[in-house]
Parts: sequence; structure tokens; C-alpha cells
Amino acid sequence: MEMKERDLSALSTRELHDRAVAYAVRRGDLGFLWRLLKAIPAAEAASGHSGESANDLSRVSALLSDVLSAGEGHLGEALRPVYIDYLGRHDDA
Repeated sequence: MEMKERDLSALSTRELHDRAVAYAVRRGDLGFLWRLLKAIPAAEAASGHSGESANDLSRVSALLSDVLSAGEGHLGEALRPVYIDYLGRHDDA
């Protein structure tokens, strides 16, 4: 694992989420935000909330809300690799 990825792995899930989302918003990186939106239903299912994933697929507003709060609990933990990968690819993140 590269140094930056090790440093990122030491951060809390909430810190990873906040950094990744803030960086994507600052840079206008809709690709990452879209990738995160697509990952949330699978992460919810993996964290034991499969009923929520079916609802989220049909409600964009719920997904946007999820993006903003996806740094907490089991959902945040399931999305840690997404945040680490994204932040690790950007030196200025």
C-alpha cells in the first residue's frame, strides 16, 4: 500500500467521507459523486439495509441525501474503499 493510502486508511470513515465529498464538490467532479451515488445501494445492502437500497434506486433526492450522510455507521464503513481510492488518486485532496 502506498504511503498516501496508508495515511488515508488511518482516518476515520467520517473524515474520509467529508474530505472526498468536499474535494469532489470543490472540483466539480460529478463523476465521483455519481460513482458514490451508484455505490450507495450496494453498500446499504452489504451493511444489512437492503430494503433501503431498493427505495434509493427510485428516489434521486434520497440518494443525494445519502451522499451527504454516507460517512457514518455501517454505510460509511462499506464505502471506505471508495473514499480511499478517490482521495489516493489526487495529490491535492
